[in-house]
Amino acid sequence: MDLIGALPRLAARRPPVLLVTMPGATRERLAVEAELTGRDWPSAPGPAAAAGLVVAGRAGGAQWLGDLWNGMPRPRAYVAVAHAGDAPHALDLLGRLLSSGREGDAPRAVSAGAPRGAPGQGGGDGPDHHPGAPGSGARETPGDEDGRSGRGGQEGRNGRGQARGQGRGQGQGRKQGRALGLGQGRGQEQGQEQEQGERGQEQERGQEQERGQERGQGQERGQGQGHGGHRGGVAGLPMAGRADDRDGLRLDRLHLPLGPALADWPAGLVLDVALQGDVLQSAEAHPWEAAPAGRYPFWGEPWLRAAGGEAVTRGAAERRRCASHLDSVGRFLAVSGWPRPAARARRLRDRLLQGAAAGELAPEVLRLTRGVARSRTLRWLTRGLGELPAGRARELGVTGPALAADGDVHARLRVWLGEIERSVHGMDDPRALTGVDGPRGRLDGPRPPSRLLLAALLPLLPGAEFACARLILASFDPDPDEFVGAGHG
Repeated sequence: MDLIGALPRLAARRPPVLLVTMPGATRERLAVEAELTGRDWPSAPGPAAAAGLVVAGRAGGAQWLGDLWNGMPRPRAYVAVAHAGDAPHALDLLGRLLSSGREGDAPRAVSAGAPRGAPGQGGGDGPDHHPGAPGSGARETPGDEDGRSGRGGQEGRNGRGQARGQGRGQGQGRKQGRALGLGQGRGQEQGQEQEQGERGQEQERGQEQERGQERGQGQERGQGQGHGGHRGGVAGLPMAGRADDRDGLRLDRLHLPLGPALADWPAGLVLDVALQGDVLQSAEAHPWEAAPAGRYPFWGEPWLRAAGGEAVTRGAAERRRCASHLDSVGRFLAVSGWPRPAARARRLRDRLLQGAAAGELAPEVLRLTRGVARSRTLRWLTRGLGELPAGRARELGVTGPALAADGDVHARLRVWLGEIERSVHGMDDPRALTGVDGPRGRLDGPRPPSRLLLAALLPLLPGAEFACARLILASFDPDPDEFVGAGHG
């Protein structure tokens, strides 16, 4: 019996999949998530636990994507879904690659314009473009000097340890030709041992000492480059510096990039944070990557089309609003460590987008929303986190649920739940849509509502514990498509 050959085939039946969403690819993400749910394939929290890497949208030449790939154990496989309709075929291909046991196969891409089964077309920048390929934007040996590459791991769903998974992949890639913070010490130890050796080994000792000095110099150069931005460290991971904390004590401060590919995280967002222990001292957002031009943000599409003169019914807009809030609630519950209601919210979202009748879904939606709203544990966990008074929100230009909540994380969750219940009863309204109030706020302003949400939430993060900061971010849930999509200049 070929046990070794049977293991890949067994793993390919339900491979853990790491789904990475590119900015502007919400439609593709939703198609892949629905397909994964239908197949009962588990989601991987990070690359170290993944067998398959699925990229929703056009990957381009993202360096960090190559680092994710390099951080995955073999056997592994990759597909890119450039169009929502290709999700079933892409996952079929992923399963075939894994079951074949061809470890380390070059990543494959699938798109609507490519012949079925043709590798490497449409998902990247041309035929056979893939992260880790020679000549591609993502190298096999990661070297992202801005410190953002490969930070997509998540240990559990409580928000802690989010950026450690891909660091292992970086360390593996850097170990050829780069000091890993170990060179100088090893050189000194070798020198001491060699000095105690016999004279007949002087030549060998000299060679060993010379190599130790070279490693030590390499370490010093790495520290000189990294510590200026607090990016240097061991095995590609940053080292902590020192800074005063809020109590006046001088403690270790770790600078860490979060994103752009964490589980239950806005696609493409990168936050550079400073941590003392598990408390955030500062947080700075980096711009989203460019998305395909001329495409409406998926969740705001009905309102933007109506504003452009197209005929859109109120029922269609309310269906999209309800699905958008269920998507946000599912992400929030997953971050808070409540996976079963999160999965229920996402299944209901998928059925809404597939056109299920309002009367069929309404009872299930109400059971979900009222069950979440009644949870005393969830209320206790989120009480007082990320408070944004309505007056301050109005000053910042925030509209929509975050303004209506006039309060903390739980208040924003309850506004979502209330709007879900109202929207599920309005999905059959045949009247023409006239308003511009999308799921995250008004879409007719000079700045998209998600950009305003991000500006409002960043000042709320310093002083919060790591897990609490993730809950604060999830309670605003800025939509990356609005940063780069059509309809906002």
